[in-house]
Amino acid sequence: MNKSYHITTFGCQMNEHDSEVIAGMLSELGYEESKERKDAGIVIINTCSVRENADKRFFGTLGQLKRRKEEGDDFLMCVCGCMMQQQHIIDTIKQKYPWVDIIFGTHNIHEFPKLVENVIAEKKKITDVWEDGGEIIEGLPSKRLYKHKSYVNIMYGCNNFCTYCIVPYTRGRERSRKPEEIVREIEALSADGVKEVMLLGQNVNSYKGEHEDGSGIADFTDLIYMVSEIEGIERIRFMTSHPKDLSDKLIEAFKNCSKLCKSLHLPVQAGSSDVLKRMNRKYTKEEYLALVEKLRAAVPEISLTTDIIVGFPGETEEDFAETIDLCRKVKYDSAFTFLYSIRKGTPAEKYEDQIPEEIKHRRFNELVEVINAGSAEKNAAYVGRTERVLVEGVSKREQAGKIEKPQPGLINLSGRTDTFKLVNFAGTKDMIGNFADVDSAHLRYRQTRRQIHSAL
Repeated sequence: MNKSYHITTFGCQMNEHDSEVIAGMLSELGYEESKERKDAGIVIINTCSVRENADKRFFGTLGQLKRRKEEGDDFLMCVCGCMMQQQHIIDTIKQKYPWVDIIFGTHNIHEFPKLVENVIAEKKKITDVWEDGGEIIEGLPSKRLYKHKSYVNIMYGCNNFCTYCIVPYTRGRERSRKPEEIVREIEALSADGVKEVMLLGQNVNSYKGEHEDGSGIADFTDLIYMVSEIEGIERIRFMTSHPKDLSDKLIEAFKNCSKLCKSLHLPVQAGSSDVLKRMNRKYTKEEYLALVEKLRAAVPEISLTTDIIVGFPGETEEDFAETIDLCRKVKYDSAFTFLYSIRKGTPAEKYEDQIPEEIKHRRFNELVEVINAGSAEKNAAYVGRTERVLVEGVSKREQAGKIEKPQPGLINLSGRTDTFKLVNFAGTKDMIGNFADVDSAHLRYRQTRRQIHSAL
């Protein structure tokens, strides 16, 4: 078996970071990354259980690899991630996709090198999925996608139990890392050239990390200020926030902490208080709008994005009108919009008042129009301004050959503003990984497009 690997990742930033850790562990074992799945000695599919679309893509990708196994190709087929924390998924894989060699879950990623060694030595398939996370494992290697920015997990799991969501069952209960461990990790990242960190958790607002010396608990805002003291780190972002835990203390940090980026992903999920109650979100429409008002009073330029589910069981036309009203009032910079579909094992699975598909799609299309109108208005405000951009790399349109080459000596680059706007502009390769001031004459804001036909 050749010592190369290929990872396909479906899901959120947590999944993406898990894949970076898997890549880091394989690199330490002497494996090299393969750009093509067909050439890899180890193929890993890291899955997401949140969206139905991810399920379909996963099984489709898994099916494509059957022929390679049938032709006698000597490679290891591995699947992991949130989907593997569900027994019915494991049963389906074993029954319909018997060419899978290793099945493991979200809680024992650190065990993956041992699983690989055991399968190679014993020539037997392994299923090793832990029900609980247990103690947080520190010091795992990571192979980052970007040199200049990095994901950093600050906590794991979720205690919210929204009725549509499977995450508490696949990621476990909330567990926070010690703040000193997080700081040490980010200090090492800074020394390696990282300028921006994204703090990750299912609900970062509920972070409560116990200090190593036993002196007390650091909340999320405390942690942000600790990270802001790290030399070399110029930007701090985080994902994701729950509105019920968004404190006045954190809102003040947006105003007072210069390194904290002026952008916030604040999932609302629905604009109807009745629907929010059935979702077990623990806030009302009015309370959410009051938070938005507080945020914009403290930081007028803050960029707001959100998640919205269309067609949750029992959603009436009046309920949906409330969602439209909320979106028109907030005017989000962008939004991830989802068609609801049943997630096995969630309370909402048993709700009887499911919404017909044609109604979901009609509402979805109406919502997207409203979201895009608000987004266009927000982006228009940037015309005539100069924005500081962290240059991420060559633009995807350039890589795909979908954009004209700029003048000789320049390439099409992309990066993000403090407010998380994706900007395409012409520049030189040596700008990648650095900050650049880009004036409006060179700005090409990618149109907000979050028409994701999938479900939570």
